[in-house]
Amino acid sequence: MPDCIFCKIINKTIPADIVYEDDQMIAFRDINPKAKYHFLIIPKEHIPSVDEINEARIELVGSLIYRAKEMARKFGFAASGYKLVFNCGKDGGQIVDHIHLHLLGGEPLIGAV
Repeated sequence: MPDCIFCKIINKTIPADIVYEDDQMIAFRDINPKAKYHFLIIPKEHIPSVDEINEARIELVGSLIYRAKEMARKFGFAASGYKLVFNCGKDGGQIVDHIHLHLLGGEPLIGAV
């Protein structure tokens, strides 16, 4: 999608602090972090929202969650705990229309959304 900011990050036409990338996904630091560690993990395939996930994409979504777990271990906050968040639609707090998984950790997040 030409106007999607996340697609532009995937295509490297705008900069991001990328912390992980493979053939299916990319992960980068959120520019407005809500925790000590706040990463966005996104598929390279443009999927507008969680509501657009179908059975063919179940494995891809599972891979995003698995990568989040691995990143929490890599950055050293898995043992103390972390939060995974998918926002879906405007009322669900989704700002960018490209599915993305928030990984937050590195400090207590009790009560944080």
